[in-house]
Amino acid sequence: MKKKDDIINSLRINPKDVGSSEVQIGLLSQKIENLSSHFKNNKNDEHSTRGLLKAVNQRKRLLEYLKKHNFESYTKIITKLNLRK
Repeated sequence: MKKKDDIINSLRINPKDVGSSEVQIGLLSQKIENLSSHFKNNKNDEHSTRGLLKAVNQRKRLLEYLKKHNFESYTKIITKLNLRK
């Protein structure tokens, strides 16, 4: 829960923000990192593969939405989370 709170605090827009696109992208990125490290030890875990693909696609859709509606915030979150190189 500590990591989740840290992510929310670093990406929120206002003090009560817990569900903006930026926060959701940050939380999904953390989930993707956790599942990726899980697959290093459990290569044949096909059930978690579905969850990983779902999280990646949802983050992709949120990034496309943010790029279309708020490009400044999109570039900020891309650099902060180090998603594109």
